[in-house]
Amino acid sequence: MTETEPMSVNERRKYLHKMRIRYWQAESKGAKSALLDEMQSVTSLHRKSVIRLIIGDLARKPRRKQRGKTYGAEIQSVIKKIAHSLDYPCAERLQPNLVWLANHLEAHGEIELNLEIQTKLERISISTVRRLLPRSQRATDRMAYSKKQPRGSYAQRQAIPMRRIPWQESIPGHFEVDLVHHCGVSASGQYVHTLQMTDVATGWSECVAILGRSYLVMQNGFQRIEKRLPFPILEVHPDNGSEFLNDPLVRFWQERAHPLEISRSRPYFKNDNRFVEENNFSQVRAYAGYNRLDTVVQTNLLNQLYDQLWLYHNFFQPVMRLHEKHFENGHLKRRYDAAQTPLDRLGHTKTLSPLKQAQLQALRRTINPVRLRKNIQDLIDQIFALPCAAAQGSAEDVYLTLLPQEAAIPQ
Repeated sequence: MTETEPMSVNERRKYLHKMRIRYWQAESKGAKSALLDEMQSVTSLHRKSVIRLIIGDLARKPRRKQRGKTYGAEIQSVIKKIAHSLDYPCAERLQPNLVWLANHLEAHGEIELNLEIQTKLERISISTVRRLLPRSQRATDRMAYSKKQPRGSYAQRQAIPMRRIPWQESIPGHFEVDLVHHCGVSASGQYVHTLQMTDVATGWSECVAILGRSYLVMQNGFQRIEKRLPFPILEVHPDNGSEFLNDPLVRFWQERAHPLEISRSRPYFKNDNRFVEENNFSQVRAYAGYNRLDTVVQTNLLNQLYDQLWLYHNFFQPVMRLHEKHFENGHLKRRYDAAQTPLDRLGHTKTLSPLKQAQLQALRRTINPVRLRKNIQDLIDQIFALPCAAAQGSAEDVYLTLLPQEAAIPQ
């Protein structure tokens, strides 16, 4: 339970049990009235209900007749199949998308639906979905997080403004950027990095594996992302690392037909890049782990994995975005909108052309998320089975990891 959730029945009664003692000890009618006002405000109950509870028995009475199950084994099986295909997202992300995902899996022959099941999927609540998917089962069957791996120029920066991309940003193309190191327990030598970009407006995620972090591979990584991205980049927002803020890469961003806006976060303020920072674990570490990766073969195989995860996360994984935040009784309250996939959020912004929108929707219809999830698991197993460069005793050629120049995005 979080601090923003309303009090449950048992919590209200525990509170009223404490307050009842103060109420009967109050000496004046005004003091009792003030205590009733306080109890009414805290519990959100009607005043008469509060009075009935404090003068009566606060113990909850058992039901005389137990209710039957509304959602039986058949609906539970369907929800488990949907949750399994998406690697068990939380109930808040899963419930708003049950209907279309069920139809999608039926089209791929994974489940069978009837009118009763579809009706129940439309009516089912978030709390019921949470009860039908016990946390213990999600923990054992989940693909992500299952492998616990061991953890092991100033003037250029000053010319780039520091800011945070507002969480209310509604136009796609404003990307937070970060670099994840796959060095294992030692940062010596050359090893693989993941260049990750997250769109603030839609939650669209892009990941590319690069060997080392020279200007050559960094530029090639951005070119890979632009080649695949269905909408233009308007802004890049990295941290203060020298791999981002150097003359060649800044010129690469600026000397284009459509120059990008470049901004940076404040030093030592990770919350300025909060969206991409939280994805570093959920979309990179959860799958690539913490082991050292430092060969050409591992880099290319990791890029194959990210090609599959690009479809999995952007087309099928519902994400929640902050909708509103305000102060209430001195506490910051946050409200989130209904969970939607980044592709659906992108469609609502009207950024894509009708043709591009139709192409992406058609692509999603052809993908079986169950089979896609298996492909991801197979690639993860292959990556962890490969030896590192130190074990092979050989030098690695980073040019073998680069995107061919003829396929790169023109500047």
